Amino acid sequence: MTIHWCGTGLSAIPGLRRLLQDGHKVTVWNRTVDKAQEAVGDLATDIRAFDRDALADALQPGDVVVSMLPGDWHVPLAELCLGKGAHFVSSSYIAPEMRALDGAAREKGLRFVNEIGLDPGIDHLMAHQLVADYVASDAYDPTNAISFISYCGGVPKIPNAFRYKFSWSPLGVLKALRSPSRSIRDYTELRVNRPWDAISSYTAPLPQPEAFEVYPNRDSIPFMAQYHFDPAWPVKEFVRGTLRLNGWAEAWKDVFAEIETLEGEAGEARLKEMSDQFWRDNAYDEGEPDRVVLCVGLKAEKDGVPVWHRTYVMDAWGDARGTAMARLVSIPVSLAVEAVLNREVPAGVTAAPSDPKLVQRFMAGIDKLAQHLQIVSHA
Repeated sequence: MTIHWCGTGLSAIPGLRRLLQDGHKVTVWNRTVDKAQEAVGDLATDIRAFDRDALADALQPGDVVVSMLPGDWHVPLAELCLGKGAHFVSSSYIAPEMRALDGAAREKGLRFVNEIGLDPGIDHLMAHQLVADYVASDAYDPTNAISFISYCGGVPKIPNAFRYKFSWSPLGVLKALRSPSRSIRDYTELRVNRPWDAISSYTAPLPQPEAFEVYPNRDSIPFMAQYHFDPAWPVKEFVRGTLRLNGWAEAWKDVFAEIETLEGEAGEARLKEMSDQFWRDNAYDEGEPDRVVLCVGLKAEKDGVPVWHRTYVMDAWGDARGTAMARLVSIPVSLAVEAVLNREVPAGVTAAPSDPKLVQRFMAGIDKLAQHLQIVSHA
């Protein structure tokens, strides 16, 4: 079985190198062969120019396609896998078009694993672990009020005036700021059209507690079912969100004001201009360390008093191994590829695994990627 790894961008390399170093048979596909050669040429013996038809010709039943390409490639490559009897892995959210392939994939015994990078990915694993620990605890009571938070952010290790730095095109960050969100606050659905309308403060339980600015991201509510919340549980708070350095909202207030006015083709053109300017002014310098902070917490309360409260907290930064973001996105992808090859995940379209053995194994591997990772039990 061959692993067809498509895309050798900044966030792809550590996981790809791990699979190559472990002796897996890997064909590397990238639009620019020279860039792939530069990244993994010391390990890879089969590097090819990415082309869907060429990939289709090479793909054999039982192979695994990994898409580290832009998001609009995931579904076409998964559909190709469906036709060729191959498996599929990506780190991205499951789009409705991907979800629609579930029945056909299960029928053919094919494994299409998504949401297995950093966020989504590691956050899912942490959530599964916390929910399982809570349900198994003496404090468990289906009438307890449940609060769940998951905040993740890539931030500069050395803060700048803009309170943010970019390791790739800022356009994605700018477009995300125009996306509405849905979460639960005080037992009620909270809808927010723009992130800056719902910024709050969160103190991460690091060895030295540190305050960040956070806001809801995307639609959090479907993840309650994914994390095996009982539909009968009273949910007081449920939010998956983005984490930024303190001072970010103030530094970006002019950006927010302008984004709110942009519409149509002219608006898209202006976003591109802003993206280019931000890339010039606030990109990481070569060798400059990035930082990733991820906090996932679950709290159960009875009559307003906490009876169970734990938070997974991770702090990682760039070092001699490369950027924290690249490690934390691509290493979980490589772990998922191995689980697919070993038939340890179910057929069909799935996200990061919830099976306790896989969660523990994946988290043991991820533990080596961060400078700090622990579960904090709150008094």
